[in-house]
Amino acid sequence: MEGFASFISAVDSWVWGWPLIILLLGTHVFLTFRLGIIQRFIGKGIKLSVKKDPDAEGDVSQFAALTTALAATIGTGNIIGVGTALALGGPGAILWCWLTGVFGIATKYAEGLLACKYRVKTSDGTMLGGPMYALERGLNMKWLGILFAIFASIAAFGIGNLTQVNAITSMVSHFASVPGWVIGIVVTVLTFVVIVGGIKSIGAVTEKLIPFMAIFYVLGCIIILCINASYIGEAIALICTNAFSPRAAGGGFAGAVVMMAIRRGVSRGLFSNESGLGSAPIAAAAAISRNPVRQALVSMTGTFWDTVVICLMTGLMLVTSILRNPVGFEGLPGNQLTYKAFELIPVVGPIILVVGLATFAFSTILGWAYYGERCIEYLFGKKSLLPFRVIFSLVTFVGAITTLDLAWDLADLFNAFMAVPNLVSLLLLSGVLAAETKKYLKDGNLDMLSDEPIPVVEGSVFFKKK
Repeated sequence: MEGFASFISAVDSWVWGWPLIILLLGTHVFLTFRLGIIQRFIGKGIKLSVKKDPDAEGDVSQFAALTTALAATIGTGNIIGVGTALALGGPGAILWCWLTGVFGIATKYAEGLLACKYRVKTSDGTMLGGPMYALERGLNMKWLGILFAIFASIAAFGIGNLTQVNAITSMVSHFASVPGWVIGIVVTVLTFVVIVGGIKSIGAVTEKLIPFMAIFYVLGCIIILCINASYIGEAIALICTNAFSPRAAGGGFAGAVVMMAIRRGVSRGLFSNESGLGSAPIAAAAAISRNPVRQALVSMTGTFWDTVVICLMTGLMLVTSILRNPVGFEGLPGNQLTYKAFELIPVVGPIILVVGLATFAFSTILGWAYYGERCIEYLFGKKSLLPFRVIFSLVTFVGAITTLDLAWDLADLFNAFMAVPNLVSLLLLSGVLAAETKKYLKDGNLDMLSDEPIPVVEGSVFFKKK
């Protein structure tokens, strides 16, 4: 078993190395220019995210769909992961993480557009969409859609379940001395109660939980930045210079240190916002939206909030804290930097962090439960939903009482496997993306209802009735 774990860890390190980084970041940059720098419409996307579109088809509001995607995206990686990138790649990694988020906005827009354009609905009116439908309907590559659904449904149990509840257990047990099995039972029950109602129930919870937890955490970062106010200018200068300057080597091999900053920053940015993985568009397809571009604009704000705002706030908070007290942070591993920084807030600092991390992790469980069930339904039909929800909920208990180093590596691996089919759809359908963007956005038809009927399907990819 140890040999298998070592093998998986080695494969995971290679897959999430330069090959996937180049593929994902290259797609971000290509789509940015192919779509005419779509990032300039981020303000319009934010405005649309809080508006309702009652004349359109869908299951939940655009805001609920966005918060469901954010629930799955914003997690421990945004808080602890940034510290790890900083420890391994230096201050310059923060800038590369942020730049990855800026370019990733275009990919998240493209994913949301394809999800809504190629979505289908069941006989009861439920909307289904995501990369598997874009591959099947847009490219006639059903086999690749099946592979994506298999990889995503497996990943849901890893990165979206086992690892998240394990993180909750570790944090709560450390600060409150609560037994893991008690935490497991609570999280299991809460998870089932929410996900058994499907996207409407999940959306109702996430549209309240996500704003609360984001404001709660960001407020903590702002307080720390106020405490460290005199170091903010120095921190920004250090982040920018270390991202490119050979001085980051500190007398060592300059190229290696700069490249490490790029690799750690880019990989953390890619992993934190999930742009290109193909997960978020599954939620986007459920949105009530009159045309694909409107929801695409809303979807791309997820990467803005996730990486451009939250990861940047975390990075600045950590760098200023280290500059303020370099001795206190010396020798600490990356996963402990954020804990140390929040100790600057007397008494309530650790509480803010623990509550923030716990809610981030729980929301990730809810978001990935929805992704998993949509993929399972694509493969096996509606009858598979209840068994999936029961099993998914029970697995949370397992994650609370076991050690999961292998699960983390397997989760990372299946996330990478998800990305490849999704990137195929984005790149091969880039012409469709450009045409739809021109039709609705650049030609001033953003309020126009889509003239393409949404097909009604039933069953699964194996037993589908039309």
